[in-house]
Amino acid sequence: MSEQRERPEPEPIRFYGTTWVDHSGGYAVRRIGLALGALLAAAAGAYALRLAYEGMAIAQTGDLVSTLLVVAFAVCSSMAFARTLGDYTRDPDDTRAGDPSMRTIKTIGFIGVLLAYALRSLVEAPGEKRLRAEYDRAVERYERRAAGRAARRGNPAARGGTKPRSGRRR
Repeated sequence: MSEQRERPEPEPIRFYGTTWVDHSGGYAVRRIGLALGALLAAAAGAYALRLAYEGMAIAQTGDLVSTLLVVAFAVCSSMAFARTLGDYTRDPDDTRAGDPSMRTIKTIGFIGVLLAYALRSLVEAPGEKRLRAEYDRAVERYERRAAGRAARRGNPAARGGTKPRSGRRR
C-alpha cells in the first residue's frame, strides 16, 4: 500500500490568503491599501496618545510624570518597531520569535508595530519572505521524494537493477 502525499499547500497570511505565492488577486493593491491603513491607524493612535498627554497636563501631574510617559511610549514604540520588523523575516525556529515577554512592550508601543507593518507592506506582504522560504523548502522536499518514488516504481528486474545471484545464501 503506497501512501501518496499531496503537494504542500502554502500557509495563508492574514488579509492576503495565499495570493502571496503568485501575487495574484489584487495583491499589489491590497499591499498598498494595508500600508496606508496601518499608517492611518498609527496616526490615529498618535492622536489618542496626544489627548492622553494633554489629559495628564490638565491633571497637573508634574513634569516628571509627563516626561516619563513620553519616554516610555517612545522607547516601547522603537523597541516594538525593531522587533516587529525583524519578526517578519526571522526564522520561526529562532528562540526569540514569539517571545511572550515582548507582548507588553508591543502593546504599549503599538505605534511602532503599525509603522513596521506599513513599512513591510510596501516591500511585500508581512511575513511573506519567511513563509516563502518554508514553502519552497517543503516543495523541494516533496519533489525530491516524488522523484525518488518514480525511480523505484515497477519491477527492478525489468530495469536491470539487480544482478543474478551466484551461489547459495546461508
